[in-house]
Amino acid sequence: MSPHDPPTLLVLYGSQTGTAQDTAQRLARQAQRRRVQVCLSPLDGYNVAELISESLVVFVCSTTGQGEPPDNMKNFWRFLFRKSLPVGSLSRLDCAVLGLGDSSYPKFNFVAKKLHKRLQQLGACTLLPVGLADDQHDLGSDAVVDPWLQAFWDKVLSLYPTLRNVLPLREDEPLPPSFTFHFLDGVSEQTEDRLWTDPPSSAPSPSQPFPARMLSNRRVTEASHFQDVRLIEFDITHSHMEFTAGDVVMMRPRNSAEDVRQFCELLRLRPDSVFTLKPCICKLPRPCTVRHLVESYLDVAAVPRRSFFELLASFASNELERDKLAEFSSAAGQDELHGYCNRPRRTALEVLADFPHTTAELKADYLLDLFPEIQPRSFSIASSLQAHPNRLHILVAVVQYRTKLYRPRRGLCSSWLASLDPAEGEVSVPLWVKKGSLRFPVQKERPVIMVGPGTGVAPFRAALQERIAEGKTANVLFFGCRSESKDFYFRTEWEDMRSAGHLVLFTAFSRDQEEKVYVQHRVRENAALLWDLVANQNACFYIAGNAKQMPASVRDALKEVFQQEGRLTAEQAQEMLEAMERTGRFQSETWS
Repeated sequence: MSPHDPPTLLVLYGSQTGTAQDTAQRLARQAQRRRVQVCLSPLDGYNVAELISESLVVFVCSTTGQGEPPDNMKNFWRFLFRKSLPVGSLSRLDCAVLGLGDSSYPKFNFVAKKLHKRLQQLGACTLLPVGLADDQHDLGSDAVVDPWLQAFWDKVLSLYPTLRNVLPLREDEPLPPSFTFHFLDGVSEQTEDRLWTDPPSSAPSPSQPFPARMLSNRRVTEASHFQDVRLIEFDITHSHMEFTAGDVVMMRPRNSAEDVRQFCELLRLRPDSVFTLKPCICKLPRPCTVRHLVESYLDVAAVPRRSFFELLASFASNELERDKLAEFSSAAGQDELHGYCNRPRRTALEVLADFPHTTAELKADYLLDLFPEIQPRSFSIASSLQAHPNRLHILVAVVQYRTKLYRPRRGLCSSWLASLDPAEGEVSVPLWVKKGSLRFPVQKERPVIMVGPGTGVAPFRAALQERIAEGKTANVLFFGCRSESKDFYFRTEWEDMRSAGHLVLFTAFSRDQEEKVYVQHRVRENAALLWDLVANQNACFYIAGNAKQMPASVRDALKEVFQQEGRLTAEQAQEMLEAMERTGRFQSETWS
């Protein structure tokens, strides 16, 4: 490539939880500081047919579920893997791929690896090896991202030597804001629920969720139990929502009234002030109040990312605060940042309170650069339309835990849901449904084995209701919890199914005896039954629940079953499990 002026850098991202988007934005800011023209877009917001005429592109993408692309890159993914695409169609393209993943999942960074390979197949020149960032690293994904970005810019400087003569913006010079706030006097806000004043004519979506009326919000753990778990029921009449066992429901939580009040105080904003934005954001009403923006859009209760500190540092004029923020923003200061922010799970709001001089200098125009948008949360649907028409149930563990910080840490969505009480007045929650990763067999006689400890049992309740309604009675469930009397979810339902001959149930109550008993122990104990179901009756095996140790322990127990009952070697047992995974006979849905 000739050493002329660099082309516009195109940064495309596929992001599920916002991490890849944040990294893509960081790269775009680095380009702006180097005075390189840059364009940033989610992959599905870009016309992929134009890729053949691009010169320089960086793809930043995460991997979801069982090695699938994020929602906002699925259309791009389908297009790129069309067999009809000519082999040399991207021969003019210089590109690089940065993947964000978690090595505790079996398909670590699968999307980035596959994308890198596909771009090479189509003739693109990959400027450097695919970056494989790992959330499990002590310093998080930055341990890979930092050196990868440095290597990328070194490569760009060698391709375009004229860039070496450009004086970059200093790190402490704020970049121009992406948005401008125009505050309006004497204007009252439009209705915030404008999205759903009329009954929807099609299935709900992220841009047009359905306001589902909450019918009940019932605690299902015993009052003395350490964890508050809720069974929540929604009315979805006239919503056009359809779902089957294994699907998930999506919702966007809201910040608490107390957090909204404190945020407005710290930034000296009046909650009732009304503004319009340029460019506008379609998810916000026009005009919009500060209260609505903070409550429903800005993620102020999350643990902030490093980019938050980078931006704050550029506003700081107080020397002490500026030095500390600069340290937190630097590659060398990541251990320090981890200790201050990630380990104790300190929120962005608490950080603002710790840096009062810098917070006082923040202008409203930068709020949308500083705070990411609240991301939707997903819950396994815990009911079947065949058993509960026009209803949707979820099982929610209210997240609360302590760190060294004085106030307990709370999960944003679960705490918000727990605070809603339909007995005190009508409550509606905007929802939409998404295909889940679990798929259940259509054949009537095919047995299903489900391992769902704790709230992991939610999708299996939906599956059992659906299967029994369809006359599929070969069902085995392994359920585990701490105590039979405190957190045995849906006990009477399982007992009814068992007495009707529709379910074989195995339970593990870990704290009800001296030695802890978990679901993997019950799997081992029932080796003969499981081997017969899997080897002779072609059963499907499912795991759902917390991603810490349980999924790996259950996998190991199942391999031991194959070795013991099927007389297989360890290698053969591993191969058998992998073959089941490939054909969809072994599936897992885990979350951290």
